[in-house]
Amino acid sequence: MKVIVTGRNLHVRETMADYVEKKLAKFDKYFRNEVEVHATFSHQKADQIVEITIPLKNDVIFRVEERTGDMYASIDQAVDKLAKQISKHKTKIEKRFRGHDTIRFEEIPSESLVEETESALDIVKTKRFPIKPMDPEEAVLQMEMLGHNFYVFLNGETDEVNVVYGRKDGRYGLIEPEL
Repeated sequence: MKVIVTGRNLHVRETMADYVEKKLAKFDKYFRNEVEVHATFSHQKADQIVEITIPLKNDVIFRVEERTGDMYASIDQAVDKLAKQISKHKTKIEKRFRGHDTIRFEEIPSESLVEETESALDIVKTKRFPIKPMDPEEAVLQMEMLGHNFYVFLNGETDEVNVVYGRKDGRYGLIEPEL
């Protein structure tokens, strides 16, 4: 894994960069050497913010963000969240691909990302992502990994855009639009 450390409106000290690289080294066993991990440090008022993003070739993204009063505490909490995401994803993949030689993330069939749009009355941000066909179960897995409460995807069975979402009772819903 290659760790790319950047700072937004702040200088990243060498000790902080070394600390995050040391913490992320425990994930080396899950990824190939050419996988790039982006660690971004920033601050807003009293909050010290750490964002860690791991984009993979098959359009799977692991992303965490933590904010605390101390940058090192933010790093620790972000790495803990990332470990939970990876563990959860690994367990689901093991169940799906039981009997295969490897469960490395690069060996998994492609999944897509979602086009996300934050909206209220004004559209503040627009994100565009390529979408590939997948089944609703894969979409739920991707939604959980991103930490979102909904996920837009192209249903591989119907060739239509669908949405999965987390319900208040802890289960999931699927929206299939009719034209």
